[in-house]
Amino acid sequence: MHRESIREWLAASPVRLAPMASYTNVPFRQVAVQCGSGFTTNEEIDADALARDNARAVRNARTDVDLGVVAMQLLGCTEETMVPSALRLVEEGADIVDINMGCPVQKIVKRGKGAALMRDVPATARLLTSIRNAIPDTPLTIKIRSGWSEEHQNAVEVARMAQDVGVDAITVHPRTRSQQYTGRAPWDVIADVVAAVDIPVTGNGDVKSLHDARRMMEQTGCASVMIGRAALGRPWVFDPVYEALDDAGRFDYETDVVSRHLDLMESYFPRVEAVLQMKKHLMYYSRTWAGARLLRGELFDLKTTERVREVFSKRVRPIGEAAGR
Repeated sequence: MHRESIREWLAASPVRLAPMASYTNVPFRQVAVQCGSGFTTNEEIDADALARDNARAVRNARTDVDLGVVAMQLLGCTEETMVPSALRLVEEGADIVDINMGCPVQKIVKRGKGAALMRDVPATARLLTSIRNAIPDTPLTIKIRSGWSEEHQNAVEVARMAQDVGVDAITVHPRTRSQQYTGRAPWDVIADVVAAVDIPVTGNGDVKSLHDARRMMEQTGCASVMIGRAALGRPWVFDPVYEALDDAGRFDYETDVVSRHLDLMESYFPRVEAVLQMKKHLMYYSRTWAGARLLRGELFDLKTTERVREVFSKRVRPIGEAAGR
């Protein structure tokens, strides 16, 4: 592969699914791609866990399902595990290796991972340089925040450093680590990074529709947009065809997508995990359904995929009965 391919992929995939731990597994990424997302990024893989051959980490590194361009995100902070893990992902078939420098979760950052990498720029530069040297022909990208806190915002500094050490593209979530996922996402931070570097920048944060994505690109000059939490229970957010449908058309579209998603989860995961995944995602899908509270109550105690499907079947009814959605 050629590192310049990243620009072509971004141009062809201006709006795509963001990586989210415990959610952007293979079935959900398949559904997002089917709904119009460009290439997707897997849920983060902890480099320490991959080095130990942890079963979940190994499964997340698999590329045995056709998802088009495969981007894989690594979480870690030491050369001892990050470098061999990046090499392993490339050997497994990753087209892009992405480094998580934005996760704000306390149990992650207290170990020096995720957004904590933005606190010591020289050390992170050495880490990225080592990864770059290990995978010289593979596009290397990073995902960052605006900074650690309101008092320590250094997205531009980190972006310039990343460009200098050979990173090929950057995704910016403009909230600080301290904000977590609360408050407004100041898009001007994305625009500042775009103005500071020559490599492509992807924007992320407070994007809930294709309209929002187009507005972000216009306002910030970013090359592409990632949609994260707004896609949970709404993978059709990537499809302009869905935007143009009437209520009846949207009902049929949504029903078909959810049914296919259930099929994919059931075929991909072991039986017990399939039930848990199906219930988790149906909780999100049902947010806009009539009788959502009752459906969620029924879902809570279900133990089999058959029973999950029975509950979902209550969603599939004549459109005339769907009033009040």
